[in-house]
Amino acid sequence: MPLTDSLKTLLLRGLLAGLIAGLLAASVGYFVGEPKIDAAIAIEEAAAAPAEHGHGEEEAAGGHSHGDDEAEVSRSGQKAGQFLALGLAGMAFGALFALAINYARRFSTLSGPRLVLTGAVLAWAAIVAVPFFKYPANPPAVGDPDTINERTWLWVAAVVVGLLAVAAGVAAYRALASQLGTVQLIAGVAAFVLVTTVGYIVLPGVNEVADDFPASLLWEFRVASLAQTATLWASLGLAFAALTEFASRRSTPVAEQVATAG
Repeated sequence: MPLTDSLKTLLLRGLLAGLIAGLLAASVGYFVGEPKIDAAIAIEEAAAAPAEHGHGEEEAAGGHSHGDDEAEVSRSGQKAGQFLALGLAGMAFGALFALAINYARRFSTLSGPRLVLTGAVLAWAAIVAVPFFKYPANPPAVGDPDTINERTWLWVAAVVVGLLAVAAGVAAYRALASQLGTVQLIAGVAAFVLVTTVGYIVLPGVNEVADDFPASLLWEFRVASLAQTATLWASLGLAFAALTEFASRRSTPVAEQVATAG
């Protein structure tokens, strides 16, 4: 049955589903991603050790030492903190997703769970897949710190391209509503690919990976990053859809009893 819940109900459902998704994504990051980050940090520290050693000798000769003036968060603290960070991020994504579903249901005849699952797939494609294949994630030892702002804005631009690509795909699909479902699907995918391709051509490339950085570790980290974000959106969609279906099944017997009594 179509989605008929109030916006408040959808928001609460999105917050709960987002919290579940964030914690599951943090678990994937903890067990799959963190070992790759530790390995990348070890490479970075090993490369920086000779320079730091020489700098330390100069300080000793000059009788000056900076000391540890800035407190840093330990790696164990960072690993544990991602559960809080992703839990909050998941709730934020869940609330935004609920708002998007509330808007999308006005133009769709899909049942609540199907609309939610379709929306989660499209959101993942726009926010994760399109940016990832243009600007894949890199571990801490990769990238110039001086270009982090530029790389951040390029990633935001890639997200915009992904949103436009999804919008174009949905528009093409709806424009051919009178055609066969296969024709609609082909048109939607073609529009998505076309906009994504144009965006990839327009956006500049970024390659700051050193030649001596292990390629296997680089791609293991990238796969782990993709697995974490995929877990977030898959869990958000499935949890939201499950809560929606559960709520609809609870309300259906009541509606049937009222209709029978009438």
